[in-house]
Amino acid sequence: MDLTFSLRRKEIVDVQPMVSEIQERWLALFSEEQTSDIAVHRKNTALEGLPLFVREDSGTLFKTCLETDPDDETRGVKIGIITVLEDDVAPTSLSSIQNIAVVLEEKIVLTDLPDLPTAFACLFGLLFALNIDYPKELKYTFEVIETIFMELSTNCTQRVRSLKTKLLL
Repeated sequence: MDLTFSLRRKEIVDVQPMVSEIQERWLALFSEEQTSDIAVHRKNTALEGLPLFVREDSGTLFKTCLETDPDDETRGVKIGIITVLEDDVAPTSLSSIQNIAVVLEEKIVLTDLPDLPTAFACLFGLLFALNIDYPKELKYTFEVIETIFMELSTNCTQRVRSLKTKLLL
């Protein structure tokens, strides 16, 4: 679908066929996998990219695994978010998300979260409520959440202050 989008779009604009004709020719266009909420994608991308902006490794916070091995992925994870993907899909189709879970001290503590921003908010809330220190390798990521997004503190390091200035806050 992605490869032929511009050709389909040109035909739709030029010819202006009826919706029923388009549905007949490009059935996949009307599947849920082809429609999405751009706001959710933007939030997910912003959260996944946040550690990169403060020069930290996002791989230590965000993990992805198949349905059959979520417990294997929690080994060695002190703090993290795991996205569990369906593992019985054809190689050409997109894997669908089956579960998003929060991990603390190598154990899955919250499951069936609706999206990554919710999972991140729950993780941050648990760290705050349980008085758990931020992991050293993600210190700046959580400091950004605490000082810029949640406004729980005004003191921040130079690295976080730099990001705040770039965001024009």
